[in-house]
Amino acid sequence: MDSETPVAGIELGGTKAIAVRGRGMTVTEMRSFPTTTPDETLGAVLDVLAEWNAQEALAAIGIASFGPIRVARDAADFGSILATPKAGWANTPIHAPVAARFDCPIGFDTDVNAAALAEHAIGAAQGCSNTIYITIGTGLGAGILLDGVPVHGLLHPEAGHVRTRRAVGDGFEGVCPFHGDCAEGLLSGPALLARLPKHPGELEPDDPAWGPVGRDLAELLAQLILTFSPQRIVIGGGVTNRQPHLLDKARSHIPEILAGYLTDIDAVRLADMIRPPKLGDEAGPAGALALALAAVAENR
Repeated sequence: MDSETPVAGIELGGTKAIAVRGRGMTVTEMRSFPTTTPDETLGAVLDVLAEWNAQEALAAIGIASFGPIRVARDAADFGSILATPKAGWANTPIHAPVAARFDCPIGFDTDVNAAALAEHAIGAAQGCSNTIYITIGTGLGAGILLDGVPVHGLLHPEAGHVRTRRAVGDGFEGVCPFHGDCAEGLLSGPALLARLPKHPGELEPDDPAWGPVGRDLAELLAQLILTFSPQRIVIGGGVTNRQPHLLDKARSHIPEILAGYLTDIDAVRLADMIRPPKLGDEAGPAGALALALAAVAENR
C-alpha cells in the first residue's frame, strides 16, 4: 500500500470519538469529540471528514468502534452497535450513515481489532502473525489477529466477558451488568474503583490489595495464551497505562497458572510476549487508518 494514500478514520469510543486522517499509516491530523448521543457525535465526526474530503479526496475511510458490533457483512444489521451498556447507543447503525455520505470504500471493525492491526503493522507486534491487543479502561476488550487477520465469526472476540478462576478468598462480585465477575467486571476502571480500598491512583503499587487484581489479569492472559497461541500480547488502555506494575504482577503468576504445561513459557519469554503498546494512545486512530487501507486493497 502506498504510504502516501490519503485516508481517514473514525475511532468511536464510549467516552470520546476521534476523527483522524493520514498518509498511509502515518497520522497527520486528529480531532476529538465527546461521545454523547449518536446523532450529535457522528454528525460532528462526519462533518470533519467531509471537510478533509473537500480538501483532498479520501481513498477510503476506516471505522473502529466500541462494541459489541455486527461485523458480518451478510447480516441485516451489519455495521451496527448491538447490546451495549452505553446509554442510547444500542442498535445504532454506524457504517450506514458513513456510507450514505461518502462515496469511497469503508472498513469497519472493533476498536481493539483495529488497534491490534496498527500494533501489528507499525507497533509492538511487528513480525508476530498471531497477536492479541487488550485495552483495559472503562471496559475490557481484546482484538485478536490470527495470521495477521482479525478474528470474526458468529460475532467477534469478547474476551472481556470471559470468566476465569478466582484467587482463593477473593469475594469481590464484579461490576459487569451482564456477568458480574467476568474479566471486565474484575479488571476495568469501574471494577478497580469498587474493589480497591482507595482510588487506584492513590494506592501504592506494593499494596497487597493489588495482589488479586494481578492474579485475575494473569488468569485471563493464561487462557488467551492457551487458546490462541499468540506470539505477542499488547496491553493498553487507561488502567494499565496508569498502573504499569500490573503487567509485572500478571507475568509473575502465569507460570504457576500454566503449571509447567507450556515449557517454553518462562519469565524471559513472558517479558518479551506481554508488552505495552508502542503506539500509545495513537494505536486506535492508527488502527482506523489501517482499516481504511485494508478497504482500499479489498476494492482494487
